[in-house]
Amino acid sequence: DEGLAEWANVHDHRYGTPVDFLEAETEAGRDVLLDIDVQGARAIREAYPYAVLIFIAPPSVEELERRLRSRGTEDNAAIERRLATGVLELDAWPEYDYLVVNDDVGTAVDTIFAIITAELHRTLRLDSAKE
Repeated sequence: DEGLAEWANVHDHRYGTPVDFLEAETEAGRDVLLDIDVQGARAIREAYPYAVLIFIAPPSVEELERRLRSRGTEDNAAIERRLATGVLELDAWPEYDYLVVNDDVGTAVDTIFAIITAELHRTLRLDSAKE
């Protein structure tokens, strides 16, 4: 779709990130955190090669299923479809810069903040900031 940095049709829902928003924020010097699926991450990587991709994974497929079912927001068919997609997407983690296993929310959040902090201090980013 035109005007979107990335978009995907996932489980009968359309998602996307407006390119105008993304570019305005980055040009203003702000970091943008996107909650996107594997399709979106691949599109972002292609359009923005220096984007930092963090794959957040459940500790196991069994835990993924438990979490999906405990939401109580979808019927069994929808849960099975999401689980099948999730299992396939788990294989994509090597395409990302970082892997965070979300076995404890607090630890996962701390790890993501540590990644963001480290990335803000990478010499590659500091060199581009000089320009």
